[in-house]
Amino acid sequence: MSQQLRDVYIVDAVRTPVGKYGGALSSVRPDDLAAGVLRALVERTPQLDPARIDDVFYGNANGAGEENRDVARMAVLLAGLPVSVPGATVNRLCGSGMEAVIQAARAVAVGDAHIAVAGGVESMSRAPWVLPKPERAFPAGHQELFSTTLGWRMVNQRMEPQWTVALGEGAELIADKHGLTREQQDAFAVASHEKAARAWKDGLYDGEVVPVEGVDLARDETIRDNTSMESLAKLKTVFRKNGGTVTAGNASPLNDGAAALLIVDEEGLKATGREPLARVRASAAAGIEPQYFGLGPVEAVRKALAKAGKGFGDLHTFELNEAFAAQSLGCLAEWPELDPAIVNPRGGAIAIGHPLGASGARITGAVAHQLASAGSGTGLAALCIGVGQGLALVLER
Repeated sequence: MSQQLRDVYIVDAVRTPVGKYGGALSSVRPDDLAAGVLRALVERTPQLDPARIDDVFYGNANGAGEENRDVARMAVLLAGLPVSVPGATVNRLCGSGMEAVIQAARAVAVGDAHIAVAGGVESMSRAPWVLPKPERAFPAGHQELFSTTLGWRMVNQRMEPQWTVALGEGAELIADKHGLTREQQDAFAVASHEKAARAWKDGLYDGEVVPVEGVDLARDETIRDNTSMESLAKLKTVFRKNGGTVTAGNASPLNDGAAALLIVDEEGLKATGREPLARVRASAAAGIEPQYFGLGPVEAVRKALAKAGKGFGDLHTFELNEAFAAQSLGCLAEWPELDPAIVNPRGGAIAIGHPLGASGARITGAVAHQLASAGSGTGLAALCIGVGQGLALVLER
């Protein structure tokens, strides 16, 4: 006997200001970052009894450091929620935060939960080095440490070599594929900083960004108000010394941060006493050749829109996570029907930052808040994912 799916609503969404690598948030453990946004989310809905939260889902891309014991459950305990509230941590690399939202929404839709929290967290500053166990006991030689901050490590030699290229080289491959110049990528990066700086100045983030306890950080730390084509042109290419186009200036930085969303059905909505920001309409995942991971959103977005019965012309706003300018421009080139003016209207990850496990939750919350500000409309959030995936989520109000 089939059961009708329930409508799923996003009641609220919060995030920390995003910290730069080694910056203001580097002294804060990831489990404390996760607990902070969870606590803030609950405090913003005083009518809700926290004991009614059926589950907490958090995305995290690392899991090797201080967040290693199921950071969702750790956040519940550290935030002071009742010990009866469970938590699960999910990992879809850069898409982890959005995967948490999708799993929470799915649990609500099928009736497994009336009220759930979804979010994500990453401290790239505090990502540890790891030392694999030796194949044999008592090795006499030196052992190699691996950084868990970003990208491939301890690669399985059975993987095809082209699949495991550096993420930046993957961006260069997309630039090759679409004929994207250094100047186009730098211009995209400048626009990201300009839009983010303007959004902060205009107070557009005041309703979603919450402070981190004990940290003096008023806004996202990697936004550069004075970024220009001239300043970016001085930067050296990183992944190809000769003929390369990808620099530190037209790529997202390394970051720390956390985000959380309150997700409910009709019964849960009554328990909050609040008007929802948006409704979850559809989601989709897609796979692609790993070296072209940056184009992963292309098919995921098309699938999600088809599920929602929508087209690009129906969109009011679109948050596309800017892992690299080349990657974002490559996706836009494959969506000729999309109006690029609606993409990342308040700046993107090149300026705001990309704390891996948190970014999917951040951009989903951003779309929800933008739809609430508009009063009505359809919005979409999407990310590329290392190892060759894309993830997309459609919201409406």
